[in-house]
Amino acid sequence: MANYQAGQLLRDINNPHDLRKLTEDELPQVSDEVRQYIIDVISEIGNSHFGASLGVVELTVALHYVFDTPKDQLVWDVGHQAYGHKILTGRRDVFHTNRIKGGISGFPKRSESEYDTFGVGHSSTSISGALGMAVANRYKGEKERQHIAVIGDGALTAGLAFEGLNHAGFEKDANLLVVLNDNCMSIDPNVGALKDYLTDITTSHTYNKVKDEVWSMLGKLSKFGPDARTVVSKVSSALKGSLLKQSNMFESLNFRYFGPVDGHDVIGLKKIFEDLKDIPGPKILHCVTKKGKGFKFSEEGNPTQWHAPGVFNKDTGEIVKIVPTSPQPPKYQQVFGHTIVELAEENEKIMGITPAMPSGSSLNIMMEAMPDRAFDVGIAEQHAVTFSAGLATQGMIPFCNIYSSFMQRAYDQVIHDVALQNLNVVFCLDRAGFAGADGATHHGAYDYAYMRAVPNMTVAAPMNESELRNMMLTAQQDDMGPFSIRYPRGKGVMTEWKTAMKAMKVGTGRRVTAGEDVAILTIGHPGNFAQDAIKELKQLGASVAHYDIRFVKPLDENLLHEVFSKFDKVITIEDGCLMGGMGSAILEFMVDQGYTAKVKRMGIPDEFLHHGTQQELYMDAGFDTESIIKTTIEMLPELKSDLSDETKQKYSVG
Repeated sequence: MANYQAGQLLRDINNPHDLRKLTEDELPQVSDEVRQYIIDVISEIGNSHFGASLGVVELTVALHYVFDTPKDQLVWDVGHQAYGHKILTGRRDVFHTNRIKGGISGFPKRSESEYDTFGVGHSSTSISGALGMAVANRYKGEKERQHIAVIGDGALTAGLAFEGLNHAGFEKDANLLVVLNDNCMSIDPNVGALKDYLTDITTSHTYNKVKDEVWSMLGKLSKFGPDARTVVSKVSSALKGSLLKQSNMFESLNFRYFGPVDGHDVIGLKKIFEDLKDIPGPKILHCVTKKGKGFKFSEEGNPTQWHAPGVFNKDTGEIVKIVPTSPQPPKYQQVFGHTIVELAEENEKIMGITPAMPSGSSLNIMMEAMPDRAFDVGIAEQHAVTFSAGLATQGMIPFCNIYSSFMQRAYDQVIHDVALQNLNVVFCLDRAGFAGADGATHHGAYDYAYMRAVPNMTVAAPMNESELRNMMLTAQQDDMGPFSIRYPRGKGVMTEWKTAMKAMKVGTGRRVTAGEDVAILTIGHPGNFAQDAIKELKQLGASVAHYDIRFVKPLDENLLHEVFSKFDKVITIEDGCLMGGMGSAILEFMVDQGYTAKVKRMGIPDEFLHHGTQQELYMDAGFDTESIIKTTIEMLPELKSDLSDETKQKYSVG
């Protein structure tokens, strides 16, 4: 086990009950020790989020100190901010396994700890989840239990958060506290009117001065009973409305609003939480924090860079980068970012849209080059899709770039607002397939299946960077209708990738390699795994044909007639779910056309695979290069019988 040294107080805290043995005066020290432990571990293991958890250390300590967790139920939104929570709830000694295969998850996970009350990964779920818990426990007669949702200001931009707030305000006796962690950041800086609204609250000197006086009055008068509290509440509400020149948005939803308060004053937070425990009904505490707090290099540097910096030197702040000795292929994201600018320079109709992921998707390249034609709409995938639909009705060609797993949140909008109207919206589904260390919440396993089920939709995936560029060129042609292009996280395969773009005929695949014994049909990036396998299989004596399908919808029926007329052994490979994916589409074609063949489908099985490197997950799902070789050998009995025992052992074939 790695030997990370916890501080004097932290080393004796194995759960929140141990934390509560400390005195109030010791809370700043334990906060410092938790923060330093996060820095010590993450700086060495990398592969983890960083800035968000540093920003909520004091908040985390105060919450677990005041509330009786896990009886009192604490829900963390997204989970980027939950590292301190994990350290204080029995996982300190395994924290170094964070996001590593077989180790703890990077996000709260119900199966991992009783303190992880709600599994998270996608943003903006905490309020609805915590409200459900509160209503259930009210029904069971357990009204004394507290329910706390910790949500970042970035996550508050999603419609789901407002739906939860709207319902919670109606459940006036639900024991719910929403803690708004306001650091003006999600991953990239926040955008939109809500950000400006929160900034107005936090920067109004007059309001904050009066707020402090009202808060003090509340503490002094509370001993005189509920009538005094009612008076103070009314005075506070009136002052908020008049001093901010607007009504308080949260109180208009029947929430008691408190704040803004210093999210890094752990003793102050402890006292506030103790007061709030005694105030019934839905309430919200607005905490102002700084992402990366307590690590000067993240405080002074680029917050986006320090969201997940990888391995770094904690003493100098230098982020460790492995310098390759030879030219490397670009990331698919970079290819997208540069290509959309190239296309937009030639086609004035093109616009770019992303929900809060401009850096991750590389749309920031277009936002810098063409700021009037590229939009970060905040964490609001549903809005991103319908906004794109609106643009398309006026003759624009929006490229709506959303991570595959996040596109699931906007599926109704894809069907109802785009496809039903046959609008030319280009969906670029980033992080398709396995997302890696983010785990099951972020894997883009389902887009082949859910997109190919939608009428009017074209569904495509490139095998390399050149094909991505060609598909983007094809998709922006007039009257294409809804068009989905999906590609994985990370590097492609071409060092010389800035090829001249050529439009494709929609619904056409290609034969990559000729062969006689078996046909391998691939879609997207795993076609490169197949190419590596075919080279090895050729050395073993197998003649394998390889077809790059390119379009799951519409299928290239001419190509498939060629395949099933010639081969009675077929392997399909995809980095998507086997149920309803490309392999299913091939089987449907085979049955509908009256062909018979032995077909082996390889892809993501019908289970949630957890975190690990992408390569580890390809192996676990059984469609990495060696798995392809093994499957092909097993489909060819004559080849298998000719192999040496050593070769059979190498590929685990009997």
